[in-house]
Amino acid sequence: MLHRMVLRVLPSLSLAVTEDAVRKKKRIVMFAPGMVAFGCYRLAKHVLPLSEPWVLLVTCGALGVVTAAAAYRVGRASDWRTMGEQDGAGLLSWIAGWIGFAYGVQLSLLVLSLLWLVGYDYLQHPDGPAMMAMIISCTAVARDAFEIGHVRKMQIMGRPFTTFPNGASLRELIGSRSAPWRPWVATGLLAGALVASLGHGVQTGQLALIVQVTAVTLVGGTIALGAYFSGVRPQVPWTSGLLGTKLSESLKYWWWPGMAFASTYYLVAAGVVIFVAREPGVPTWCAAAAGGIVGALMGLYGYYLGHRRHIEDQQAPEVSTAMLRCPFVMGILGKSGAGASLAAPSTSKV
Repeated sequence: MLHRMVLRVLPSLSLAVTEDAVRKKKRIVMFAPGMVAFGCYRLAKHVLPLSEPWVLLVTCGALGVVTAAAAYRVGRASDWRTMGEQDGAGLLSWIAGWIGFAYGVQLSLLVLSLLWLVGYDYLQHPDGPAMMAMIISCTAVARDAFEIGHVRKMQIMGRPFTTFPNGASLRELIGSRSAPWRPWVATGLLAGALVASLGHGVQTGQLALIVQVTAVTLVGGTIALGAYFSGVRPQVPWTSGLLGTKLSESLKYWWWPGMAFASTYYLVAAGVVIFVAREPGVPTWCAAAAGGIVGALMGLYGYYLGHRRHIEDQQAPEVSTAMLRCPFVMGILGKSGAGASLAAPSTSKV
């Protein structure tokens, strides 16, 4: 789900996909696949055993592949032959395999876990949760694939982007000799594993998961916040950037993408344990492992987002306030630059 963070945290990308004309078209792109997914569910439940978790997840993933390819093509506003020549098999395979299948499966597990958390167990009542998992995952896949396609179209037309949301720059960061992100990953790994094990004394499955999710969410969001400031201003201690930013702006970033994605990743991991492994809850050792992985990811991703924002500031230091508009987190991102005074962040948008 790193692509989602990149599309919203980096101002150049966020501005490109939140322009009024793009948002209007995106609503249609999201609505149509949702209706198609509902029709596919109505058909599939008569021919497939959707009460089996692996069948449901594979079905959601397969539907996500078709949805991602179609939505990306709409965003690209091009034909398949031209996309094959300009984008290459690697990018198109990533759209279908990662944004379509893998992301669709993750979102389905997220939906099932959230429903299980409030007492609506897919394993006991499969119809409702299965339908919601297919529709919601398909809609989100369409949204993100369309946005990525639009970014790629703008890139082909000559609009510069320092970061493309396919993870290539993350792999470059990981492969570099200097690895300032490692302390954040190590801290997240240890802290996440520790706090996730706090639910071991709770007997009820739902209550234990609530304790685990709450603890991992708070720690993961905090790790991401510190790592971001470490990456966005590497020349000074991360605490300086944090203390130099308004508390309200820090809280916004702490919430999104910090806590929001920490809880999302943990619920996806819980979905694997509960529905794929068919455990009645998340055992302590599983909780510790999942919490550690989530904490490490938030440390890595937080630093990466700050690092890419730092590169944007270096390559385009003189950017107008309008060009720096970024939903959710523009306030903190703007204030973490070279001290420029920016406008208040805009309201979050789809």
